[in-house]
Amino acid sequence: QMQLVESGGGLVQPGGSLRLSCAASASSFRFHAVGWYRQAPGKQRELVATISIRGTTNYTDSVKGRFTISRDNYKNTVYLQMNSLKPEDTAVYYCKVVSGGSWGQGTQVTVSS
Repeated sequence: QMQLVESGGGLVQPGGSLRLSCAASASSFRFHAVGWYRQAPGKQRELVATISIRGTTNYTDSVKGRFTISRDNYKNTVYLQMNSLKPEDTAVYYCKVVSGGSWGQGTQVTVSS
């Protein structure tokens, strides 16, 4: 079963930027749409952004214009570039194949001064 591993989280000040990476263990990754999700303390997990096999992207309203999802199929990796970060973006971020698959460990993003 293909595994996805998230990385790139950390502590950043409001207005700062981070780039998250989601590395897949199999080249079949390129045949799947992938999503970035996040879960803040005490809240349900939410879908943040998706990218299709052909690169079509969608975003939840709260991150439009600030976050960019992209993929590099040669590296079996999906990225989430996060700019103009806000304290409400603080959460554990996960990536997952949209059509199924299992959840990984996630990567913690904390936006705080």
